[in-house]
Amino acid sequence: MKKIIITAVALLVASAVPSLAQTYRSEARENRQEYRIYRGMARGELTPRELRNLSRQQYRIDRAQSRAGRDGYISYRERQRIERMQDRASRNIYRKSHNGRDIY
Repeated sequence: MKKIIITAVALLVASAVPSLAQTYRSEARENRQEYRIYRGMARGELTPRELRNLSRQQYRIDRAQSRAGRDGYISYRERQRIERMQDRASRNIYRKSHNGRDIY
């Protein structure tokens, strides 16, 4: 009985690790982007509308990641799509924080 439980737990952990490993890079990148948004807000480089749009874009990336990982495997195409979304978000963060509009 004890062997069966240990084997079941091992299989459960082994099946979860690949999905975590595939999303780790994109989640780390997303965390950096969210920090850049926060830093832009704290410095006054982002207007409230820009902040709302960037936050909404990050939320969409979160949803896409969770949808892609539902089946336990993130395919090459799904990874490409998430990377493209993050590339666009990164460009938007840079453009909106360097456009000369500040909060006074």
